[in-house]
Amino acid sequence: MALSYKARKRWSLVVLLVGLPLYIVAALFVVSLFDRPPFWLELVVYIVLGFLWMLPFKFVFIGVGKPDPDQTPE
Repeated sequence: MALSYKARKRWSLVVLLVGLPLYIVAALFVVSLFDRPPFWLELVVYIVLGFLWMLPFKFVFIGVGKPDPDQTPE
């Protein structure tokens, strides 16, 4: 099922404003369950987690920054 431009724009806002903060809290919680690793390893873990959150939502963000393709030019 393809999402319309407006739906993708709305879902991208929901993901960024609600989902991303929840993901950050969950990632911090999971990392805090273990003993604190060396700084470089902790940095690598956070960088990898920073990229992993967006992979499932890639289809939502595609084309959101471009003008609405369904809008008629004036």
